[in-house]
Amino acid sequence: MGFDITYWNNTVFSLEEQLGFKEIKIEDQSAHPLLPIYSRARKRAELNVSQKRFHDPVYATYKFPFSYRGVKTSFKSLYTQWLEAWYSSEKGVKKLRNKINKLERSTSKYKYCKAQLETHRPDLVFCTTQRATQSISALLAAKDLGIPTVAFVYSWDNVPKAMQVVETDYYCVWSDLMKQEVLQYYPFVKKEQVFVTGTPQFEPHYDASLKQSRADFFKAHNLDIDKKYICFSGDDETTSPLDQYYLEDLVHAVRNLNGKGYNLGIIYRKCPVDLTDRYQEVIQANSDIIAVVNPIWKPFGNQWNQVLPTPEDFKMLYNVCEHSEFVTNVCSSTVFDFVAHNKACIYYNYEQPQLKKGIRDIGQNYKYVHFRSMPSQKAAIFCTDKRDLEGLVKQVLDGKLSNVEVCKRWYKIVAGNTPKQASVNIWKTIEGILK
Repeated sequence: MGFDITYWNNTVFSLEEQLGFKEIKIEDQSAHPLLPIYSRARKRAELNVSQKRFHDPVYATYKFPFSYRGVKTSFKSLYTQWLEAWYSSEKGVKKLRNKINKLERSTSKYKYCKAQLETHRPDLVFCTTQRATQSISALLAAKDLGIPTVAFVYSWDNVPKAMQVVETDYYCVWSDLMKQEVLQYYPFVKKEQVFVTGTPQFEPHYDASLKQSRADFFKAHNLDIDKKYICFSGDDETTSPLDQYYLEDLVHAVRNLNGKGYNLGIIYRKCPVDLTDRYQEVIQANSDIIAVVNPIWKPFGNQWNQVLPTPEDFKMLYNVCEHSEFVTNVCSSTVFDFVAHNKACIYYNYEQPQLKKGIRDIGQNYKYVHFRSMPSQKAAIFCTDKRDLEGLVKQVLDGKLSNVEVCKRWYKIVAGNTPKQASVNIWKTIEGILK
């Protein structure tokens, strides 16, 4: 479309070295020392406002508990609680946002970013996630120079969770539902500032050039061509801290069905940002059933946002979806990756006996606001008791149970009407803003 794109790189990755993209690195990564405290207080105050506005206890479940380990941590927790108590109103939240902006304008990073912008004079700054506190100073510098700013809302669950950290002139969102949410939760945003573009997240599933034959895919990953494979899509440790036991439950179900004449295996695809080894014991004990097909992501640190996806993983995920019978998972958007290939999804929705105080249960995930977008409970196949898992797996394999048709409606609600065109829609939006 004729755009001259420079990646104003605020990450630990070298996009030039890894992907061949023209970049300008933001070397100054300083933030105001009080930013984490004020940012957390802002989030908690926003959730309190939502709870009062909508008379809904779900918003309290988005809060993580405070820690009081050590003097410094205790001080941060107490200071955050004090701010939360004083500013849990719409006016209070606005004051917290203004304070955060004032703090970030005082940093060396703000001055550094402003100087970069004055040197390069871009026509527009597009921020790929609205939830990153480290983007605040850069975007403030752009706005203060009169450069239009746009943010993309990063994930399907972010808006109700008070994850709108950055304030930009315009927002690109996944769907009409997400636009409605942005306007509902952030009254200072006007409807003409929000553009429904869709998300590029699912675009690779419509690129037929990525498809491998079953024989080629199975050979590449040392899979048994005579087996049918069920995908177990792993979760991050926060969402599903006992996830390895759901994999073990699926192994038991598959082993039992194999004893009844089926010939099944499991493709285990871990969550790309799960850096733990918690599945290893289950995998090693069941190597005759489980085939590990890891995402092709590159770690550059030990944090979830320091793992870089690669273009090769688009092909990998496409073919895992294409050549698995269906997917099982705890509450992730993987349900949409698979429904794009007309494949079903079983969601685990029961607790493990290993659950104890201090470990987060998975049941609360399904009570979150973004799950209320389901047109009905038939949009996914919910397994509410591990004793039912084998029967559900059998029914899906036998073609007697599917969530695909209802899930396609859910997918449209969440990801919008044009999942193939999201990138083009974003660029058309940028083009329109620049006119």
